[in-house]
Amino acid sequence: MPANRSKLFRRGISALAALPLLTLAACGYGSHAKNDDTTKVAAGAKKIDGLDSVKIGYFGNLTHATALVGVQKGFFQKELGATKADYATFNAGPSEIEALNSGSIDIGWIGPSPAINGYTKSDGKSLKIIGGSASGGVKLVVNPKKITSLKDVKGKKIATPQLGNTQDVAFLNWAAEQGWKVDAQSGKGDVTVVRTDNKITPDAYKSGSVDGAWVPEPTASKLVAEGGKVLLDESSLWPDKKFVITNIIVRQAFLKEHPKAVEAVLKASVAANKWINANPDQAKAAANKQLAADSGKALPAKVLDPAWKSIRFTDDPLASTLGTEAAHAVKAGLLDKPNLKGIYDLTILNKVLKASGESTVGDAGLGSS
Repeated sequence: MPANRSKLFRRGISALAALPLLTLAACGYGSHAKNDDTTKVAAGAKKIDGLDSVKIGYFGNLTHATALVGVQKGFFQKELGATKADYATFNAGPSEIEALNSGSIDIGWIGPSPAINGYTKSDGKSLKIIGGSASGGVKLVVNPKKITSLKDVKGKKIATPQLGNTQDVAFLNWAAEQGWKVDAQSGKGDVTVVRTDNKITPDAYKSGSVDGAWVPEPTASKLVAEGGKVLLDESSLWPDKKFVITNIIVRQAFLKEHPKAVEAVLKASVAANKWINANPDQAKAAANKQLAADSGKALPAKVLDPAWKSIRFTDDPLASTLGTEAAHAVKAGLLDKPNLKGIYDLTILNKVLKASGESTVGDAGLGSS
């Protein structure tokens, strides 16, 4: 993508990549995830596609709970048989995309903006979106002493996770729909956008350096626990209250060379989502247990419970909303109109869904030709 806006989008969405790359250099592109997976390989089980391992990446976020539960409950290892499920966790989308491109991971759970960026930056050669994982879980939380209505947001300081990320684009688009002008690069205008890492947003809120934040879970519920008020749930802005927040991506070379391994991971993902939706309380506990294993700290109930309620787990990648999110980035001036044709390959997912008696899903015309 040639123009300055394309460069700006890439610069913004890559801004936080440097920190995890530096701090985790000894571990490659991500931290090796901890798990107490006790799933035993069945007697006589064989390696899938002759692979010793399949490297799976995800974030330590509740919006990646399909992966969290898949690790904690052994869904991935069960489907992979004698091929080891090897896990890595990431703090930001750009570092996961780099890990995918370098071969440090094969398959990953990731948000829509990094997936769009990774695909377009490589001229459609690096990755494919092969499935969905979650919808929702994003809120505008504000200081009720300073903001009591949506119109009060004008003139205030609102945090988003990083320039050009999924929530940043969503907030800029929403602000534009209110008739407010904001310079996307600087964040200055009728509303001041303060790009702040989710890990420090609660502290920024407590100190008063921001008046609110447009953020994913569990950060939104952490702000509520600090006295914040949910002013807007982003799902209310979307048809049927559904929009993609987490996808499953794969290296194109891995997909071509090891389709059986990809199928095994997708079987595990579908099984995990089915279990999550059938056992929400147990699933919530399992996700939190894996978060604790990965980060060393579980979420308290006052944060975990409301955060979990706002996320929907689905195998459908909600492809039409990916196109809309890309259009919002273009409208905000962060991205030149991308060619997303071919970003999806849902062939294996639909095979798995059909075999399990579930409805197949569509790619909104953005599938492989």
